[in-house]
Amino acid sequence: MPNKQQLAFPQAECADCPIRHRAVCARCETDELEKLESIKYYRNYDAGQTIVWSGDKMDFVASVVYGVASLTQTMEDGRRQMVGLLLPSDFLGRPNRESVAYDVTATTDLQLCCFRRVPFLDLMDQTPHIAQRLLEMTLDELDAAREWMLLLGRKTAREKIASFLSIIARRDATFNNTGGHGEVAFDLPLTREAMADYLGLTLETVSRQMSGLKRDGVIRLEGKRHVVIPDFDLLMDETGDDADGGILS
Repeated sequence: MPNKQQLAFPQAECADCPIRHRAVCARCETDELEKLESIKYYRNYDAGQTIVWSGDKMDFVASVVYGVASLTQTMEDGRRQMVGLLLPSDFLGRPNRESVAYDVTATTDLQLCCFRRVPFLDLMDQTPHIAQRLLEMTLDELDAAREWMLLLGRKTAREKIASFLSIIARRDATFNNTGGHGEVAFDLPLTREAMADYLGLTLETVSRQMSGLKRDGVIRLEGKRHVVIPDFDLLMDETGDDADGGILS
């Protein structure tokens, strides 16, 4: 019998994929999609399941189709730090590298669209659109890492929470459908404990700041994970960023 992930996650053809216009295949023409279609396969993971351990060989690369994965690094004394999240359309793995530098874990139930690493590397040589898009995504990832360094080093606790919520909201389907106008609603991909770890805060601080944003009408909370943002501009006012995305001094 199919497992619950197979029942929950449909397996679409490339042309009908929900991440088609944001993933590594975004620039591909019809014939290029057909080549990708011929080498792809899906993998499904339960929430909490490890996808790959740091230092392990990884024989595939993948795009996140549904769900969220976390990147975690373990320090010499055994402490673990979450250093990144993979959201739908994000790319996992490096085509020209056999191993990974982080533990990768499914934070929620997760579906990956996978490609064997060596055939994908060959396809990159034959298909410039894939190589160009992967370069764009890599540069975007670098920009996001620099933004995160500023967030962790300079922002207040309230600004960190607001920034995290804005990042998740901008990647959600309802935001993409509305352009951020009107209400934006999404499920938090992390528990408050995981948010605290990711943002360098205590659990109590996360809870207090979430309650403060709720009290001030910036967000609504429905249940443990569902967040509604009535006015996205109001949330952005709480992030400490200026109109260009830089941090206000």
